[in-house]
Amino acid sequence: MMRVEYTAVDVEIGGARIVADVSLTAGAGEFIGVVGPNGSGKSTLLRCAYRVLRPSAGTVSVDGTDVTAVGLAENARQVAAVMQHSPFDIGFTAREIVDTGRLPHRRRGLSLADHRRAIDRAMAAADATELARRSFGTLSGGEAQRVLIARAFAQEPRVLVLDEPTNHLDVRHQFAVLSAARDLGVTVIAVLHDLNLAAQYCDRLYVLSEGRLACSGTPEEILTPETIGRYFGVGAHVVPHPRLRVPQVIFDERTP
Repeated sequence: MMRVEYTAVDVEIGGARIVADVSLTAGAGEFIGVVGPNGSGKSTLLRCAYRVLRPSAGTVSVDGTDVTAVGLAENARQVAAVMQHSPFDIGFTAREIVDTGRLPHRRRGLSLADHRRAIDRAMAAADATELARRSFGTLSGGEAQRVLIARAFAQEPRVLVLDEPTNHLDVRHQFAVLSAARDLGVTVIAVLHDLNLAAQYCDRLYVLSEGRLACSGTPEEILTPETIGRYFGVGAHVVPHPRLRVPQVIFDERTP
């Protein structure tokens, strides 16, 4: 497990500042949620951790080392990501997609059997085993998402970055995937739109608004009617989950 730290991060794209002076920390083994309205810079912020984007100012570090100071292969062994949009060719089978998650480990002296076992474990954890022989291009949105999550699991990272991981998933798989991510025992940073899922799985939440960090705290501290109304523009009633006792949000458009 590794600690991830964003320090005064700015990100500019095409001359526009998308993220401004954001600092956040995910302690080793923590499950951190990044929430906020559309266009607030959540996905842009996460992309700096797995080096799709580079901060225009500030740093992103893993265990105290700037992610831009290590090679791509080393970064890939440390940080795995599930992105919103798949870059994969539709000609691959689902298992071949998951197998690409093993690429950072290919020259580390592991046997082919070790790689195959890692792939099998990852596909089972993401409930994607039965999809192994299917062409990726024939999968539904939810099936494809489970395969991409299995690919990240197969990478055996120490930090897992999830950008809207429950997108396209049915309710059962939303819970299954987030539970599997939590059970990996690694540091997780996730962009989540479902505030009730965020409350159930996240140790702490960071709220972004217009590219800036608006507030942070535990789900109990953040998921209040006042905060939800201010940053999401909708009314809310907050009640405790009957079993877990974490906050659960009932939205009410009549009381913004």
